[in-house]
Amino acid sequence: MARAVVTAMTTTTTTTTTDPLAAMEHGAPPTQSASLSAHALLHLMWLASPALPVGGFSYSEGLEAAVDSGRVSTEAQASLWLQDQLQLSLARCELAVVAQAFTAWRDGDMDRVHRLNQWVLATRESSEFRQQTQQMGRSLVEWLKNQAVADEHGGEPDPRVRQLATLQPSPTWPVAFALAAQQTGAPVREALLSLAFGWTENMVQAALKAVPLGQSAGQRVLAALCAQIPAAVEQALNLHDDDRQAHSPMLAILSAQHETQYSRLFRS
Repeated sequence: MARAVVTAMTTTTTTTTTDPLAAMEHGAPPTQSASLSAHALLHLMWLASPALPVGGFSYSEGLEAAVDSGRVSTEAQASLWLQDQLQLSLARCELAVVAQAFTAWRDGDMDRVHRLNQWVLATRESSEFRQQTQQMGRSLVEWLKNQAVADEHGGEPDPRVRQLATLQPSPTWPVAFALAAQQTGAPVREALLSLAFGWTENMVQAALKAVPLGQSAGQRVLAALCAQIPAAVEQALNLHDDDRQAHSPMLAILSAQHETQYSRLFRS
C-alpha cells in the first residue's frame, strides 16, 4: 500500500462569525468551525465511543487478513498500515460521505441522501465490507429510535430517523452517522473528527488483538493516527462528488480472503 504523505493540522472549537455549513452545497467544504456546546461535545464523544452499540469493534476491516498473510506483524507495520488506510480509504470515502450527507440531512434533501446511500453500497469492494456498513447502519437506526423514546422533553421524534430507516436495501453506516451527528448541533468538521476517532480507536483495538500488540504499543499507534486525523478530515471536507472514491485493491482482496480465513477473531 503506498504511503500517503500528510501534514498534521490542528483544529479548534472556538466561536467564529461564519457558518461552517453555508458553503457546503453538493459537497463544497465549509471554511471554519463554529462554537461547540457541551451538549454537542458530549454527544459526539458518545458517537465515537466503543460503547455505542453498533458493533464497530467486531470488524478488523482487512487488518486480520493482513496479519494472517504476513503483511503486518510488528507495531511499525500496523501503524503504517492504519495510517495508509486512514488517508487512502477513510478520508476519501466514509468521511467525505458523512460530510455531504450531513448537509443533505440538514437541508431535507432526501434525493441526495438516497444517492449517497446507494453510492456507499455500490462501492463496497467485498461482501464483508457491504455487510459491515449495512449492519452498523441498521444498528445506529435502532439506537436513534431508542434515543427518541428516551428523550421525554424533546417533543416529537425526529421524522428523519424514520426516513433513514426506510432507505433501501438498508441504511449505511456513513449516512446514518451523518444524521446522528447532525442531530447533536455540532459543526460538520467536529462530526468528522468524532467519526475518525471512533474508527481509529476500533482499529487500534483490532491491532492489539490481531498482531498482537501490547497496550503501550497500542497507545503509540493511536497517537500516530490521531496526529493525522485533522488532515484527513480537511481532505474529506474538500472533496466534491467527482472526487470521492473507494478504490483500495489490496484492502479489498484481503477483506475477501478474510471471509474464508480458517481462524479469525473478527466478524466476516
